Amino acid sequence: MSEGFLTLGIESSCDETSAAVVKNGKQVLSNVIASQIDWHRKFGGVVPEIASRKHVELMNPVIEEALVKAGVDFTDLSAVAVTYGPGLVGGLLVGIAAAKSIAYTHDLPLVAVNHIEGHIYANFISHPQLEPPVVCLTVSGGHTDLLYFEELGTYQILGRTRDDAAGEAFDKIARVMEIGYPGGPAIDKLATAGDAEAIDLPRPLVDEASYDFSFSGLKTAVLNYINNQKQRGEEISKPDLAASFQQAVVDVLKSKVTKAAYDKEVNQVILSGGVAANSQLQRELEKELTKVGIEFCYPELKLCTDNAAMIASAGYFNWQHNKEEAPFTLNANPSLKLK
Repeated sequence: MSEGFLTLGIESSCDETSAAVVKNGKQVLSNVIASQIDWHRKFGGVVPEIASRKHVELMNPVIEEALVKAGVDFTDLSAVAVTYGPGLVGGLLVGIAAAKSIAYTHDLPLVAVNHIEGHIYANFISHPQLEPPVVCLTVSGGHTDLLYFEELGTYQILGRTRDDAAGEAFDKIARVMEIGYPGGPAIDKLATAGDAEAIDLPRPLVDEASYDFSFSGLKTAVLNYINNQKQRGEEISKPDLAASFQQAVVDVLKSKVTKAAYDKEVNQVILSGGVAANSQLQRELEKELTKVGIEFCYPELKLCTDNAAMIASAGYFNWQHNKEEAPFTLNANPSLKLK
């Protein structure tokens, strides 16, 4: 038995079935991830029905493996944390059902976790030295939010996207360019061979005083460029287009994060969500913030993508902050937002 508060995390919001055991919110004892990407790749995106069936098939073996790797059993656990949204409703329900059964059988607190909060707390696993106050940029396929943490377990929303999320724009543009799935990594890789100044694209809201984002206009500008080039019979340089599009997204994100860091007078900025794995975003934010003495952190790559360790961490800190136990009537909330 391991001393300390042990949280079993369960994540099944999309196409990864994951379970993890985390000690005191920051020390990962196990983090097992069964990815379904090979099943979905040929469809160009996640097929909800396939995802749900795979979660049912994989959930129990993944939980068992997480406990074995951590060297614990159910009686050693202190709480069960589970993603209840946002995500695909079928997958969420599989994870919630598993968490409820474990919590009920072993008389453990059931902690409901927002998937996006999980991505944020991945930073506190990768960088245990982090302490609030911090500004956090959360960028994923469904969310682009700028947050301020005065203490762990609670946060203030400074700004968010008014339309498309940055990750959603990456996926849509990659699909139109026919460069593969998932879109973010495909564009990031292709952009390394392109000229970021080759195509003039807009930077929506970059000069606006608010912390909000908008990527719908940028996405439309790229689509119009592609259509115009095709109508003229002119060749499209995919590396240049990828580089120019990515640079526009990074410029917008960088401007808002920098403004928030200055306004809130923080010494630390963190990055979270699937788009946190974007190499150019990491480089440019680090360069911009480090030169003014602000520490910049983001999770290691394996914690940027969906995983249960981040859910266990978020569950731990939320439980410590408010001791709010989810009822056994907990249901999936596929459209859940940060509040």
